[in-house]
Amino acid sequence: MPSGRASSIAPGFETVRKVRRYEQVAEQIRRLISDGALKPGDLLPPERELVAKLGVGRSSIRDAVRTLEVMGILEPRQGHGTVVRDLSADALVVPLSLVLTRKRELVTELLDVRRMIEPGLAARAAKNATAEEIAHMAAILARHEAKLRHGEQAMDEDSDFHYAIALAARNSVVLRVLDVLMDLLRESRSRSLQVPGRPQRSFDGHRRILRALQKRDAKAAEAAVRRHLKEIEEVVMRQL
Repeated sequence: MPSGRASSIAPGFETVRKVRRYEQVAEQIRRLISDGALKPGDLLPPERELVAKLGVGRSSIRDAVRTLEVMGILEPRQGHGTVVRDLSADALVVPLSLVLTRKRELVTELLDVRRMIEPGLAARAAKNATAEEIAHMAAILARHEAKLRHGEQAMDEDSDFHYAIALAARNSVVLRVLDVLMDLLRESRSRSLQVPGRPQRSFDGHRRILRALQKRDAKAAEAAVRRHLKEIEEVVMRQL
């Protein structure tokens, strides 16, 4: 006999997620490729044209294109534009949601590796950095600040600052690991630095780290890097 109470939802169900605009754009482009309207070697229409045709903002187009590049469906070519790659059928069948989930997992793992490595590097740099190396970090930060004032992206300065710390730590093996790590993080860094407020937070984090290094305070340098990485993770994961 019915109890009159609403039954609880069976386990295994998940809340239906509102699809973001860039995901819809990515699916449209992928469908055009799958249907043969866009063929391997074809150039993707210019960004301005896609904005007009799809009725979305430039950021949605850019995020969709970057997502399809990560999936291996599109390829940027210097001086030409974005080109459709020669694909296997599997690349067009794997659900976009699965690719995005894998991407989030990868970024989480990469940030986890940074938490393992970079605070210790900063502590070592506080002890081992020469006056010239600390002056070089200050110069990077000055360029970073100048770009912020002019509303320019400072992705190179962001990477250069972390790399300068690694150099000052005096460990060639970790330096090679960081080379690979920074390359893997390039795409997520590029996207996250476009989030309003993120460039300034990154600069503020670097300034705290530099102050600790200038004082030769290993514990403060390590703590400053941990705080910086936590702030980055909050922004990146919220965006993903």
